Amino acid sequence: MTSRPARQAPLLGLPEQGRRRMWCRRCRRELTDPASRLRGWGPECDPDNRTPPAREHHVDQDPLPGI
Repeated sequence: MTSRPARQAPLLGLPEQGRRRMWCRRCRRELTDPASRLRGWGPECDPDNRTPPAREHHVDQDPLPGI
């Protein structure tokens, strides 16, 4: 006597169960990385990961001769 294989559940076209879809607060792309999902920011948009703008730096220069 052979055992019958387990029956597969029919595909109903239901959305994936488990995780809720999340989007970046700034660029509205879907977030897939767990850390990005926790923070709500995409990797490019995360304010903590971006470098601040450089300070303006002035260098004293002598004028060019002839100009």
